[in-house]
Amino acid sequence: MDPRPDVLFKTLSDPTRRAIFERLTHDGELTVHALTGRSGVSQPAVSKHLGVLKLAGLVCNRRDGRETRYSANPQGLAPLIDWMKLYGTFWHDRLDRLEALLGRMDQ
Repeated sequence: MDPRPDVLFKTLSDPTRRAIFERLTHDGELTVHALTGRSGVSQPAVSKHLGVLKLAGLVCNRRDGRETRYSANPQGLAPLIDWMKLYGTFWHDRLDRLEALLGRMDQ
């Protein structure tokens, strides 16, 4: 089941979680230790943020011996993209109508 857009907004509203997601998207699969090094946040806090990202469907993990490796799941953003498309269509239609109105006013 895809999380609702409000769950994703709430998850990504935290700047630390957003930074972790962006780093995983950019750098690929990383351990908690690697993520903690540059985050300025404690290892338990990074682990907690990863848990929230995982529940929202934005992060996947796999065991590799004694370590867990995390990777971004950009497909988890699909509900947000769908939500934004609805409003993109709405505004595109409104702007087209405004353009037509302004065109008629110029005549």
